[in-house]
Amino acid sequence: MERQGEGKAAEPLTCYDESSRIDPYGFERRHDFESYKEMMNEYEAVLNRRSVRWSKLLQEKPLVEKNMTVKRYVRKGVPNEHRAHIWLAASGAQEHLEGKPGYYQTLLSVQHDAKLQETIHTDMHRTFPDNILFRRSAEPSLQRALYNVLLAYGHHNPAVGYCQGMNFIAGYLIIITKDEEKSFWLLDALLGRILPDYYSPAMVGLKTDQDVLGELVKVKAPAVGQLMAQYPGMWTLVASRWFICLYIDVLPIETVLRVWDCLFYEGSKVLFRVALTLVAHHQAEILRARSLPEVCQVFKQITCGGFTLDVHSFMQKIFTEPGSLSMTTIGRLREKCRRQLLEESGRS
Repeated sequence: MERQGEGKAAEPLTCYDESSRIDPYGFERRHDFESYKEMMNEYEAVLNRRSVRWSKLLQEKPLVEKNMTVKRYVRKGVPNEHRAHIWLAASGAQEHLEGKPGYYQTLLSVQHDAKLQETIHTDMHRTFPDNILFRRSAEPSLQRALYNVLLAYGHHNPAVGYCQGMNFIAGYLIIITKDEEKSFWLLDALLGRILPDYYSPAMVGLKTDQDVLGELVKVKAPAVGQLMAQYPGMWTLVASRWFICLYIDVLPIETVLRVWDCLFYEGSKVLFRVALTLVAHHQAEILRARSLPEVCQVFKQITCGGFTLDVHSFMQKIFTEPGSLSMTTIGRLREKCRRQLLEESGRS
């Protein structure tokens, strides 16, 4: 595929396409368009209020600081017009982008690893087949920008290269930033700093966090913890997709983007808050499951429906329902679970 010289991706849609049921991000919503539109009609009033407040805040203080005011604003949602700016600033990606001018283009100009190219190319048609912006027939197609970002990252971090799941994350970044280089540096922030070892060949970070979730559930929802303990490896079955794709294709897109607002600003603990809220809110349904297939089915169902579609209410709940959850607690559990994983792998 050719490299885009300007590093820009296509503009996402800015309004609904009623005739073909397309949302503002280019996704076809044939089955839930009416419920999505109904939710958005109410949510847009919230977005408009947030937009005015964010614009005023950024006018007064253009530099995004880490303080309680900005944290509160982020938790209440970042308007789309400010999202790329806030994500870049909060994650440290902007600093890396400015510190290495031309680096992204350099990565695309080097001789490419044929195996890396082939692996990425294979996943292109699997990435958001229900999004009109990623179809080959789109002009321009976001497939080109996606391919470039993933190829550049594979050369930037050869220890990771390319792993399935990265295509969906990079795709969302491109939809929001509309810029390849910015998407590349945000991907670097996620994979290199916010989610270390999630996408390494052994995926130790991902496996560790699945076990950490299990430990947290034992404390926050003990009855569910006891049920899950009956099925060894169950958290891998039900939660690996939640973490590896950062809730893409698990939660509604507006909800995912709000989760990502907090992820870039506060770090990975928000992933646990989301998971714990889903579990806590649906304890009764989970506890009614009587077999492994039933448990799996319930966990698929709890991410759908009005609870997660009502994005503003859901985001308020993730910061209340799980109770206190500090990075100190998560760090301690990560050390414990990682040590156990490495001991088990050493014995096998």
